[in-house]
Amino acid sequence: MKAQREVGAVRKLLSVRRVFGDPIEVEGATIIPAARVKGRAGGRGGDRRNREGQGDVVGFKVNARPAGAFVVRDGNVSWQPAVDVNRIVTGGQLLGLMGLVTFLVFRFRLGRRR
Repeated sequence: MKAQREVGAVRKLLSVRRVFGDPIEVEGATIIPAARVKGRAGGRGGDRRNREGQGDVVGFKVNARPAGAFVVRDGNVSWQPAVDVNRIVTGGQLLGLMGLVTFLVFRFRLGRRR
């Protein structure tokens, strides 16, 4: 069945190998990269009576973002988070926009009172 093959492909995509990368040796330290992996799947089965063709329809989406890396040095393990600069910039822009809108609203209301 096609749906079972697709589910098998999704399982391979969402494996531990997608979350943890291959260890890297650098200057006496072992670095193990890690990612945050999310997946979504959906589908429907059966025949379509009013359209041409029959069969199952299955789709999935996988999203992976860097999370950081484990650093192993001299038997000690530390976590180094990945910094998402785009998220920081977007958050700053939204905060600035909210501040500007708040300022304009208060200025408009004070101007109407006088």
